[in-house]
Amino acid sequence: MADRARSVSIEELPSHLLTEILSSGRLSAVDLACLEQTSRTFRGSNGVFPLKFRSLVDYVAFQLCDLHPIYRPLPSNARKELFERCRCEWKRVLRFLQAVEQASDVVETSTGNMQITTGRYHTLLISNSSVYSCGSNLCGVLGHGPYVKQCVSFSRISFPIPSQVIHVSASHNHAAFVMKSGEVFTCGDNSSLCCGHGEVGRTIFRPMLVEALKGIPCKQVATGLSFMVFLTRQGRVYTCGTNVHGQLGHGDTVDRPTPKIVESLEEAGCVVQVAAGPTFTLAVMTDGTIHSFGSGSNFCLGHGEQHNELQPRAIQSFKRKNIHIVRVSAGDEHVVALDSSGYTYTWGKGYCGALGHGDEIDKTTPTLLSSLRDHLAVQVCARKRKTFVLVDDGSVFGFGWMGFGSLGFSDRGTADKVLKPRILESLRGHHVSQISTGLYHTVVVTNRGFIFGFGDNERAQLGHDTLRGCLKPTEILVQEPLHEVDPVVADSK
Repeated sequence: MADRARSVSIEELPSHLLTEILSSGRLSAVDLACLEQTSRTFRGSNGVFPLKFRSLVDYVAFQLCDLHPIYRPLPSNARKELFERCRCEWKRVLRFLQAVEQASDVVETSTGNMQITTGRYHTLLISNSSVYSCGSNLCGVLGHGPYVKQCVSFSRISFPIPSQVIHVSASHNHAAFVMKSGEVFTCGDNSSLCCGHGEVGRTIFRPMLVEALKGIPCKQVATGLSFMVFLTRQGRVYTCGTNVHGQLGHGDTVDRPTPKIVESLEEAGCVVQVAAGPTFTLAVMTDGTIHSFGSGSNFCLGHGEQHNELQPRAIQSFKRKNIHIVRVSAGDEHVVALDSSGYTYTWGKGYCGALGHGDEIDKTTPTLLSSLRDHLAVQVCARKRKTFVLVDDGSVFGFGWMGFGSLGFSDRGTADKVLKPRILESLRGHHVSQISTGLYHTVVVTNRGFIFGFGDNERAQLGHDTLRGCLKPTEILVQEPLHEVDPVVADSK
């Protein structure tokens, strides 16, 4: 009988093989750090990589950074600044890149993949490719049919075909869902034809496929007040809906009932992220520039003036200073952006301290948030007169208008102003991975899959039936259904 094969410990594997295995997987920076701490194999060099790397894990982290879609297009000066900001540790650079990518998409938690998005009086949640909604169903925005007025807890949305949802976007009264296939479904108020279904002005009570985008796979959708912005996997942008201020970017003010490509952005390059304010649009390009168009009120376009822009126009202050922007968030009256070194910039209306500079003065062009210079920001989030900044250690800073407690500071009044960034002490015991804020409520997801909400709950937008308001973060539970339940039937009994 042949000898049984001898088991081999991980320490006996060749370093080049370990490097190949670690570099080809989906390991996070935290995973790599754990390997480095638990085995001397990953702390050593064994002569298989240049001496400038501290360990095998350090070398693998560098390789993963070099392949990352955020890091790859960075110019050499931006790469150097990020490396130095991360204390010359490649694991921390990788943690930053992965955190930025996930915070604006689906985050990987210990209980599965999740994304949280807040609308005006409702909340949408992706949990392991299924999507749930709670709050007010005004104009069918929750996607549960015409007979449901309100969902007091997260209820699963059913789609006409088996679907895996990878991205959701919520606005005032309409919503969009991007599937793994790249198809887009929309629902809600369609009086402005913003849902992309042509001259169908009726309310869309259940998710409906946007037929005009068939064969054009998307990866992200941004919902404005009465328009939508679609970002394809190829980095192209399509828009539809109301166009009074030029927010569709087509060089005119003609409304579009179906998605139309923004041709002038084609000349500017590839788009990596889009954001929509009530009546303006922002597009982040591969080269780190931001193009803005639509309503110029409150200086939200970042050009130093309040003229409307009917076509995309690059924000020059970033270009002049060689600042490479990676993400942007559009509030109702202001904007916040994140650059490749983890710095935060704000501009627009300063009312209630929404810009975080210690006053209520408007900023006509992007201004560095100096009080957060020592923190490595990974997500920025803006909405009605308030802003949140998530940093790489999982802490959250908030500033602006408390708005029914939606800033999460339990020691401040529900209508108070917080003029400078202040850490949310009530979340210190948790590592926050993603945050989203609506009109008067805010919801966060932690790396362990916990969901916390705070602020107004008058319409059950925090997923609680009995609470009417939360001044401090309160856990939200999602009850997984044992079988598919049609909310229409349940409501009509």
